[in-house]
Amino acid sequence: MGRLRQQGSTGIKLLLITLDLVAIGAAMAMAFVLRTDLPGADPRSAVIEHLQLAVLSLPVWVVLFSHYKLYSARHVTSRLEELRRIVHAIGAGGLAIAVLGFSLQIYVARGWLVISVLLALVLVLAEREIVRRVFNILRAKGRLLRPVVMIGDNVEALALCAMLEETPELGYDVVGFVSDDLPIGAVLRGRPVIGSVARAIDAVEMVGASGVVVATTSVDLDGSNTLVRELTDAGIHVELSSSLRDIAAERITVRPLGRFPMMYVAPVRRDGWRAVAKRSFDIAFAGLALLVGAVPLGVVALAIKADSRGPVVFRQTRLGRDGQPFDVFKFRTMAVDAEARLVELLELNEADGPLFKMRDDPRVTRVGKVLRKLSIDEIPQFWNVLRGDMSIVGPRPALATEAAEWSPALRNRLRAKPGITGMWQVSGRSDADFDNYARLDLYYVDNWSLWTDLAIVAKTVPTVVLHRGAY
Repeated sequence: MGRLRQQGSTGIKLLLITLDLVAIGAAMAMAFVLRTDLPGADPRSAVIEHLQLAVLSLPVWVVLFSHYKLYSARHVTSRLEELRRIVHAIGAGGLAIAVLGFSLQIYVARGWLVISVLLALVLVLAEREIVRRVFNILRAKGRLLRPVVMIGDNVEALALCAMLEETPELGYDVVGFVSDDLPIGAVLRGRPVIGSVARAIDAVEMVGASGVVVATTSVDLDGSNTLVRELTDAGIHVELSSSLRDIAAERITVRPLGRFPMMYVAPVRRDGWRAVAKRSFDIAFAGLALLVGAVPLGVVALAIKADSRGPVVFRQTRLGRDGQPFDVFKFRTMAVDAEARLVELLELNEADGPLFKMRDDPRVTRVGKVLRKLSIDEIPQFWNVLRGDMSIVGPRPALATEAAEWSPALRNRLRAKPGITGMWQVSGRSDADFDNYARLDLYYVDNWSLWTDLAIVAKTVPTVVLHRGAY
């Protein structure tokens, strides 16, 4: 079984290598078309030299992609992490072509090289996204999953198992537990206990797993050292939890402190140039959106007015940064007596926690249903962004009545400006339960970065277009 799994893994890597080389080869070929002023008295000779250089560089690209672990599934589970590695690998590839050209005494046209690198970045990113989506579909059906054994039986181990169950796109399938406290055959989350910590290797080999996930809080210090040593000596992949939850991996650095490998967690920087950059992005994005959408928004206003009586824009007091109240603007999508009728609908609430969501809310107007489906009702909030009440990206602006039911930990979400879009919206929006709503908003506040904002904005477009989670 292990040999078959290894062959399958090799086949997937060969497929990825082939697809990467096709994308890079296509990028360099397209660069020839876009860049015709190659040096040399004989243009055909220059093209042939550059073509030879391109072909000779292909093995170098494979080496670089391998060096940046782009063929290791464990290192590219995150889109942002894969993006970072691809950018570094392709940048190094451009430099390698220049060095190779110098070694072969071929003058490399800078225009061709720059276009090749830029196109390679675009095509490889597109190719990897397609591959990721195909893999996600297959993994959701139970295919291409790596069987692993969970070591531990405490709260952390069960939480890890639940997370891997809920996110099959990560590629893990927990096939059993190893525990010193429960008898063999006991069942945890539908999986059997298959051995003790002392016999972990036998347990892993018995079920044909390729690795283990260790819940570090369930294993004592001396036992964890012995366990990791024995498992890795046996050629088994070992992944240890950090005992931290919802801390962005980019903030964590493992470094030695004497004999101990320590995890350093970098503080979140929200002030200085980062704050200026975020505000500048907010103003530019919101201003452009309102300018480009001026005429269509006028049409929307006329449709709202013609459909039902009442104002075009709905104002409602929400909580901003540090709990400061402000008026949020939205296109009116409900009847004017919507808030008065809320009490009679509370028992039909389809959301958990203090949120109220109802898929077929009778208060929503005909035009309002269309505006909500397309998320057009949120567009006036760009004016809130220009005023400084909101940001393009941030936690959802909450009602004071909702905040009154928050836990002390959840009130930390008020440390950031509320946003038009955010992690909750692009992770299922109204399909996400309240616990996920709280966790995702706190994750954003605790781990904010400009990269995160850009990634959320990029994910918002397909979320809105595909109407995922929208009521």
